[in-house]
Amino acid sequence: MSSFAQNQERSTNEIGLGIGGISYKGDVSPRYRVLSNRPALTLFYKKDVSRALVLRGSLLAGKVKAKDTQYEDLPLSDYRRAEVTTSVLELAVGFDYNFLDYYDFRRHIRWTPYFTLGVAGLAYNNKTIAQNPSILYPENGGNNEPYKTAFTMAVPIGAGVKYALTHRLNLGVEFGARFLLTDRFDNLTNQNEKVMNPHDNDWYFYNGVSLSYTFYKINCPLF
Repeated sequence: MSSFAQNQERSTNEIGLGIGGISYKGDVSPRYRVLSNRPALTLFYKKDVSRALVLRGSLLAGKVKAKDTQYEDLPLSDYRRAEVTTSVLELAVGFDYNFLDYYDFRRHIRWTPYFTLGVAGLAYNNKTIAQNPSILYPENGGNNEPYKTAFTMAVPIGAGVKYALTHRLNLGVEFGARFLLTDRFDNLTNQNEKVMNPHDNDWYFYNGVSLSYTFYKINCPLF
């Protein structure tokens, strides 16, 4: 980029694709486990608002799976012996905050850590089986029928690092957590506190790498 262009006000639009893993934390999976990650795909669009703030929209698709048998050291897990499989489709909007000026082309190496926060709408389709079907929500229809598609909201929060491979290509690494505004993600009923904790909502996590392409627009001043 020429020195003239570097001195002008610029705006950017960025599109990207990310691949990674998604996992769930809740009653059936009370602790985060790296080995519980299942493949996930994300598409995103970003537009700078200021030098530090970036508007972000994203679509995430994946599937989470958890088994009580992975936590046989816990009495409740050993009693329930539930297994949950949930398909997830998430549409989110939010902001990234870049801690360094990523678009300062005078820097020999362009990179920045960033923090992200947003709000998401979530569609999920759940199937849960258990040793005793009575611990499931009635809508599940027992152990044989999949739970109907449900909708809820989530609060995505995360952090990442972004590195410029070229003038336009970017490599990113991100880890994010989603706080769900529901405790029904795993389909366990709160009618019986002996089989679940009704005081904590469910979570799911995404971690992955991304490749994106930046479009630049130079906003030349009017004379």
